[in-house]
Amino acid sequence: MSSWCIFNLMRLTLYTDYALRTLLYLGVHADRRVSIREVAEAYGISENHLVKVIHHLGRGGFVDTLRGRGGGLMLARPADQINVGDVVRHTEEDMALVGCMAPDGAGVECVLARACHLRGVLGEALGAFMAVLDGRTLADLLKPYERKVLQQAAPHMAAPNTLKTAENTG
Repeated sequence: MSSWCIFNLMRLTLYTDYALRTLLYLGVHADRRVSIREVAEAYGISENHLVKVIHHLGRGGFVDTLRGRGGGLMLARPADQINVGDVVRHTEEDMALVGCMAPDGAGVECVLARACHLRGVLGEALGAFMAVLDGRTLADLLKPYERKVLQQAAPHMAAPNTLKTAENTG
């Protein structure tokens, strides 16, 4: 198996990518509630798909959602209390890198199982990967410089009131 295949196996799902992007957006805009539509437009994500992701993040205690007028989304706790590893574990259904690693016994029975050491090596690699994520919080990803870059990543990531003011004066 080439190294490309191994690295391809360690790729996070799009679902987790959207979850992390949403948390970053909420972290950048921690001073206010934001709408699902705003996040979806900022990242070019389907609003319908994002609703599912945000609901899941809410159930996990990462996002506080409030319906109705004055409602919206915000981080459920400070960014320095949101562990990246916890988010990944919450959003990834299956972290097994190969079929024989499936935790629920539903893994593929491999004819090499009794003599193969790949499972252990991949388990160790996954452990190292998760250890790095466990050592980071959302706040670590929102350092002042990075926060500025995130805000400038797309012009429509500015606060909606700022955009309306600019449109009305132009």
